Amino acid sequence: MSVDMQHLAINFIALTDNGEHQAHYRDDLIGNGPAVATLVEQLHLAYNGKPAKGYASFKDDKSDRVAAALADWQREQTNFLGFAKATTDALVVELSQHQLPETGYLLLAHYRYLASEFLLVCVLGSKDHFELSDQLELATSRHLDIGRMQLAARIDLTEYAVNAEKGNYISFIRGRAGRKVADFFLDFLGCEEGADARVNSQKVLSSVEEYLGAAEFANDEKTAARRQVFDYCEERAKAGQEVVLAELSAVIDPEQENGFLHYCAEQQLEVAEQFPVEVKELKKLVKFNGAGGGLSLSFDEKLLGERVQYDVKTDTLIIKGTPPNLRDQLQRFTQGYSSFDQA
Repeated sequence: MSVDMQHLAINFIALTDNGEHQAHYRDDLIGNGPAVATLVEQLHLAYNGKPAKGYASFKDDKSDRVAAALADWQREQTNFLGFAKATTDALVVELSQHQLPETGYLLLAHYRYLASEFLLVCVLGSKDHFELSDQLELATSRHLDIGRMQLAARIDLTEYAVNAEKGNYISFIRGRAGRKVADFFLDFLGCEEGADARVNSQKVLSSVEEYLGAAEFANDEKTAARRQVFDYCEERAKAGQEVVLAELSAVIDPEQENGFLHYCAEQQLEVAEQFPVEVKELKKLVKFNGAGGGLSLSFDEKLLGERVQYDVKTDTLIIKGTPPNLRDQLQRFTQGYSSFDQA
């Protein structure tokens, strides 16, 4: 993977003793270098790895602070440092208006990946690490907590420039911090949610299953096709790219590359020519899993009908051949002593 880093700006937002947000600005951009390129690549990978994303676009009835600052930078009326300052100011305003105690480092990373140009906007916390010198002297260092990235959005600048009317050129992490925080970040960017990746994924699931049945695929062919669909969608999602319906059609049925495409049109299935997906939702293509009532189960789709039998009438699963570690625990338990007994 090659991420071509262009600009990186970092500012810090803190809370004063009075509980007011205050921005601390860096006087210049972070200089280019191997370490910075590695950081931006890690940010890119961490963002792509987040499973639950929403998609949005700028809206006229929302705050235009970020959109206006972005336009000024792209028209070269200001530099990237000026754009970063204006964006930081907009974030401080929204934090104050929403009365949220969020603090941290605001990073704005402008980079190119494959044929697209991106702007990643994220707020990261930090964590202290302890280290020992050769003389066993203890010291601490502060690291950006990239792994816990939650407040983040990415603008596809290429898509925004050539296809803005389509929308969905802004993606954002839904996260687990609560809907209020997600709403705040959208308000900060001045955008409104559009396409729902989860809904799109559900449409793919149902449409693919309908096609496999209508085209009379054999069971082993269905299993192979489901795996190919999942692998293709996962690869696109990890690269931060949308699924292309024509490409998906060729993946599903290599012998009839346009078969799925024509089926969607004939059946008037509401599947867009290009759309974002949520990989977590698409895992249902290749894996069954569920938990409840003290029971947790997960197995590959290809095992159903072979090692795993399901009786619909009695709601009973029969599993032939258990995993070795589970089998060992069960055998130990049925012999009259706990699997935790080390004797």
